[in-house]
Amino acid sequence: MTNIVEVTYAQTGESTKVNDMGMREMQARAYEARNEQYLLLKAPPASGKSRALMFLALDKLRSQGVRKAIIAVPERSIGSSFASTPLSNYGFFTDWVVQPEHNLCTPGGDQGKVKAFVNFLEGAGEVLVCTHATLRFAFEAIEEELLNDCVLAIDEFHHVSADVDSKLGFMLRSVMQKSTAHVIAMTGSYFRGDSVPVLLPEDEAKFVKVTYNYYEQLNGYTYLKSLGIGYHFYQRKYLSAIAQVLDTDKKTILHIPSVRSGESTQDKYNEVDTILDTIGTVRGQDPDTGVITVERKSDGRILKVADLVHDEPKARDKIVGYLRTIKSPDDLDLIIALGMAKEGFDWSFCEHALTVGYRGSLTEIIQIIGRCTRDSPNKSHAQFTNLIAQPDAHDDLVKLAVNNMLKAITCSLLMEQVLAPNFKFKTKHSEDDKAGPGEIKISGFKEPSSKRLKDIIEGDLNDLKAVILQDDAMLKAMPGNVDPEVINKVLIPKIIRIRYPDLSDEDVETVRQHIVADSVLKSGEFKEDGDQRFIKMAGKFVNIDDLHIDLIDQINPFQAAFEILSKSVTASVLKTIQEAIEATRIVMTSEEAVLLWPKIKEFTKIHGRPPSHQATDALEARMGEALIYIRVQRQKQGV
Repeated sequence: MTNIVEVTYAQTGESTKVNDMGMREMQARAYEARNEQYLLLKAPPASGKSRALMFLALDKLRSQGVRKAIIAVPERSIGSSFASTPLSNYGFFTDWVVQPEHNLCTPGGDQGKVKAFVNFLEGAGEVLVCTHATLRFAFEAIEEELLNDCVLAIDEFHHVSADVDSKLGFMLRSVMQKSTAHVIAMTGSYFRGDSVPVLLPEDEAKFVKVTYNYYEQLNGYTYLKSLGIGYHFYQRKYLSAIAQVLDTDKKTILHIPSVRSGESTQDKYNEVDTILDTIGTVRGQDPDTGVITVERKSDGRILKVADLVHDEPKARDKIVGYLRTIKSPDDLDLIIALGMAKEGFDWSFCEHALTVGYRGSLTEIIQIIGRCTRDSPNKSHAQFTNLIAQPDAHDDLVKLAVNNMLKAITCSLLMEQVLAPNFKFKTKHSEDDKAGPGEIKISGFKEPSSKRLKDIIEGDLNDLKAVILQDDAMLKAMPGNVDPEVINKVLIPKIIRIRYPDLSDEDVETVRQHIVADSVLKSGEFKEDGDQRFIKMAGKFVNIDDLHIDLIDQINPFQAAFEILSKSVTASVLKTIQEAIEATRIVMTSEEAVLLWPKIKEFTKIHGRPPSHQATDALEARMGEALIYIRVQRQKQGV
């Protein structure tokens, strides 16, 4: 298996150190914004968002006139992250206390929990923890004014949606419009949503954003040094390939495919049994904890397995309870899960997140990767592997398989951007204009001219990249069959205009330049020679001091991962991928034809013939198609 992304970090230990109030780096950053009414905390899994919320809520309760704090989590098992915590032992001015009757993340129906929710609002008590579902049902039973002077914290905020059918999204908008409630939104994902945004632009503008990125988190770890993201392809059924990628020497969370997906056998329980049989011989299941013991085939070692796929409530509660008590790597070896253990789940010893089938949401994949990126003494490397179906030219679902493969690559591309350090881009005004620490100066580059542009560039680049990478036209252009300048100057600006319809053409160009420069340079290969820095672009190293935006625009910012992929699959599979893409190639536009015309003339001059639309080289074929398009348009105009 070839990793599409492989990142190494410095192990500075900064992100895990605590200050004299017991706060880690991210938590202290969030606490600085504690006086804001609407706060959006964007930080990766394992950065300490749960405790950050405790610090923020307690300050609002003690110093800002807030009378109650309500914390909503997506599922019951995550509620334990907000259990009572003696924060004063670590230097904070008070403790976080959740009374048993105000912990609604317990077994039982929603009717009784809604009554308890209303009693809490009208009676005594400061802190309540509940699920998103309980919050939605309770909202139907109260008036918004009852939340006046309360703080509402929504964990895993990407579950909210601006979609008109989203009850959680509707509730949030209504609370913001009709009450004085404070809102703290927390998410470990780096984009608002996949196909539908979490918040409408006018609502999002009300939030002050605190961002702590993946690079800051992982670079500041003590033990974890590297992270790999790779893919393994199988034919026929995934169960026949599971042994090739499931390394039982590594602490692993294995997510089997959804029963609604094409990868599923439609019998999730049998899939679990087959996986266990692949490992070895089942020796028993502890009646108190639910832990399954398996004797490994290779050496007879006894492995401990947690089954989160079987969903009988009492059995589920037993194993979830056990997972909360894990203290050492020896307590568990493998978790097999379906819908659980994707977010808000803390098994710090996990080394490998193995996922079967393409997950339809980039948000979901980011959350799954977060399961193995916690810092722990038992590991120096974390690995995410996606086991997905290999496209087969004889399969009726070949287009779907190719599309899933391309979407899987886009996740890697996005993570490559998220995991890398941020650059500060500046305009280079003269030869003597040298870059400072963390800066890159680019000739012809546009800097943001307003606070609106600065906020987009500083806070939303990864969100915007996620949208770009999921665009159908981009998926078809990514493998290199579209000229890089067409991608950078035609496709990307169109997506920016749709995302931000209020921006002028000049503003769109500013955002476009930052997107392209950031994407190209983060995926580039760097080297140093003395006090000079070089980056590899278009097959050769360029002095960073000589960068010009026109040079950067000649690079496909998203092609590197596809090139790595093409080396790890067979020639026949690669041909199948290319043919499937060819069959759905984007139509020619006048913007693309105009951009390609100078390249067509240059090609004709060099080769003594015009480019052919039947050429095996994808870029020549595209120029040939552009030439045909131009001729047809001239004929229509009588030129």
